[in-house]
Amino acid sequence: MNLIIIGVTHLILWFARIGAIALATVWSVDRTATLLGASPEQPSPRPEPNSQRAHAQLLEKARAGGIDVYFAGDSITRRWGTSDPQYKDFLTNWTANFFGWNAANFGWGGDGIQNILWRLHNGELDNVNPKVIVLLAGANNVGNTPPGEDEAVKVEGISRGIKATLEVMRQKAPGATIVLMGILPRNDGAGGTAVVSTINKINERIAKLADGKQIRYLNINDKLADKNGKLIQGTTVDGLHLSVKGYQVWADALKPILAELLGPPGRSDHAPAPTGDPSAQRPQKPPAKNP
Repeated sequence: MNLIIIGVTHLILWFARIGAIALATVWSVDRTATLLGASPEQPSPRPEPNSQRAHAQLLEKARAGGIDVYFAGDSITRRWGTSDPQYKDFLTNWTANFFGWNAANFGWGGDGIQNILWRLHNGELDNVNPKVIVLLAGANNVGNTPPGEDEAVKVEGISRGIKATLEVMRQKAPGATIVLMGILPRNDGAGGTAVVSTINKINERIAKLADGKQIRYLNINDKLADKNGKLIQGTTVDGLHLSVKGYQVWADALKPILAELLGPPGRSDHAPAPTGDPSAQRPQKPPAKNP
């Protein structure tokens, strides 16, 4: 009897061990797939519902038409032209600088290059036919931790991701001139200006993607930070996101290019209305009635 119990016990332990190995293997594969999906040059969707709602919102904006200047990017871009009330001063600045050029904002907060790529591959630039595209991407891929041994891999991956983004933009909007922005300096991490060296290396590489005609490279970092990468006081609100002062620096660099390509701004504007964070616009449940 004891031998039977011992045998059964060993059998249970053996199955448990096999199950644990299988589970670990599945977890490892899933994790590897996730990491591969996060590669800057591989289009990857944001799975959270609010990002999917934002994507649907931006698809509607794209279908509305009337867009001559198309801004693509992450939260640094998004905050400039959003209807969210907390960023109303940024929208005022956006309107003051771009009204009459039919500019529309397609930035979304938290996006890495791979997420912007996915949105472009999934309809947000289809049949828009802008005359100018402004691309600022890569801050979320760089992050705010000091560079480590993987810096060269990170520089290579982000540079390739931006190259892939330019390629899909050329495919979707062959008549557009693309203004490729250098990644902006960030001082929001524990290392202060430590990531600026990584940003500079990436910018040196992506600058070579521009031909001066269909793709123009624009770097405004010397207007936002000193030679060591320390941000000039007042140009950002948190060491990363631009303030009104910082956005005006960007606008001052863009406007001569827009005037050259599009002529002076018109007296009216035909771009779709600004959009905002869908989570802030969802209807609230009415308060429960007293019994």
